[in-house]
Amino acid sequence: MKTLPPALQAHLDDGTTTLAWCWRITRADGVAFGFTDHDRTLTFEGTDFEPESGFTASEVRAGSDLSVDAQDAEGVLSSDRITETDILDGRWDNAEVELWRVNWADPGQRVLLRRGAIGQVRRGRVAFVAEVRSLSHVLGQTVGRTFQAGCDAALGDGRCGVNLEAAAFRGTGAVTDLLRDRAFTASGFGAFAAGWFAHGTVEWTSGANAGRRAEVLAHDLVDGLAVLTLLEAPVRPIGEGDSFIARAGCDKRVATCSAKFGNVTNFRGFPHIPGQDTILRYASRDGGHDGAVL
Repeated sequence: MKTLPPALQAHLDDGTTTLAWCWRITRADGVAFGFTDHDRTLTFEGTDFEPESGFTASEVRAGSDLSVDAQDAEGVLSSDRITETDILDGRWDNAEVELWRVNWADPGQRVLLRRGAIGQVRRGRVAFVAEVRSLSHVLGQTVGRTFQAGCDAALGDGRCGVNLEAAAFRGTGAVTDLLRDRAFTASGFGAFAAGWFAHGTVEWTSGANAGRRAEVLAHDLVDGLAVLTLLEAPVRPIGEGDSFIARAGCDKRVATCSAKFGNVTNFRGFPHIPGQDTILRYASRDGGHDGAVL
């Protein structure tokens, strides 16, 4: 149960209230935004909560069990604070949300009602709807290892141990020709075998996508030139001359871990675990398994 500040409780007991909702959203990059359904800017705790944002919210849904409480926040994409490009770019993914109830006549009278995070974002032509999940949504995440043939470590992390900054696994180059919105030829990768950067990453160092990363779907060699195909097209268009750093990828197989990285001692999968074909296998006379007594 929430304990209200005495001044706010007295204001509520008075019967005539001047209340407003305020939302503070802090993105993963540390940038904080304030929104309110009041008709003028409210300021507290170092944040300006602005009304000219096209930002509204649905009713708060909450339960006494451990189900995920949720609220929908709607906004207009024409706002200069919430743009379609930033939404597509993932800048609002899992952003921290604070919901405040504030006396707009005296913002010092306020209470923090709940915290949460941005969940699913649905986009339209001129507006978006973002799901605001309560902190209990973390309890629904799977924790622990998965028993599978493939490695469950991320390439280059502490469990893997591969140094992706080594010259053998890292290359720098630039876009020489744009083939499609997510495929291009690149200079500087002629010394690497085809497929070396498949399942790896590209980190853009110049151009419209500078500072962002993308996953590599395929790496081919055509007449000595590297052709890289990204898993998804970047939000901002790729341009000729854009420079980037490519890091090698891994398909999570034990053979690749041994031959490509020499790191089989740190392989985090179970390559000899029986597959589904073991369960579906049936008796066969040709294979010597005819169901007879052994």
